[in-house]
Amino acid sequence: MTTTPEYLIHTDGGSRGNPGPAAYAYTIECPGQPAIEEKGYLGETTNNIAEYTGLIRALEHAMKLGARRVLVHSDSELIINQMNGAYKVKHPGLLPLYKEADELRHAFDHVTLRHVRREHNKRTDRLCNEALDAAAGRAPAASTYSPKLTKNSPAPAAPEDPNRRDLERLVRDDVLTCLRASAAAWARDKDGKLQAEHVWEQIWSILIEAGVLKKRKG
Repeated sequence: MTTTPEYLIHTDGGSRGNPGPAAYAYTIECPGQPAIEEKGYLGETTNNIAEYTGLIRALEHAMKLGARRVLVHSDSELIINQMNGAYKVKHPGLLPLYKEADELRHAFDHVTLRHVRREHNKRTDRLCNEALDAAAGRAPAASTYSPKLTKNSPAPAAPEDPNRRDLERLVRDDVLTCLRASAAAWARDKDGKLQAEHVWEQIWSILIEAGVLKKRKG
């Protein structure tokens, strides 16, 4: 019996400033085939949309290659948790991208979306920086997408956001949802499997993806 090969995808997206000049990147690997690397400049947009763009473009490419089973690795805990149903997608700017990614996912026989630490996603991070460096010094291209601080890039001060109050409300709601879910898990979990450090990582990810905090370097 022939086993359907599983394609391994790494995706990333980032912006220098939030919003700011942004790019996405992905790699696709399949046993017995040359590895694929892709990157693209998005113009000025926000962190999360760059992440979703990388995921969408990677799934589209894998579909064209004939993939039926896919394993996706991303260092965006927020995106992975939203795609896996752990977090709700509340931001109106992300909902259309989430729906597009979800439709693509269900076009495959099987898709696994897994969060990995940044050190396991260095290749796509490098590709994102290459796309941003190549675009530096020219006017941003028009983009239908509107994106994350690139891991090793200095972030200029963010411009005044007229929707700051809405952003603060969304972040507050996401953090409270995380805390309530953790409290419920602790009430059910008598063995103490859920550690406080795990909850902090989730909250840290929410704050970073919202642009409230800067990503750690390295």
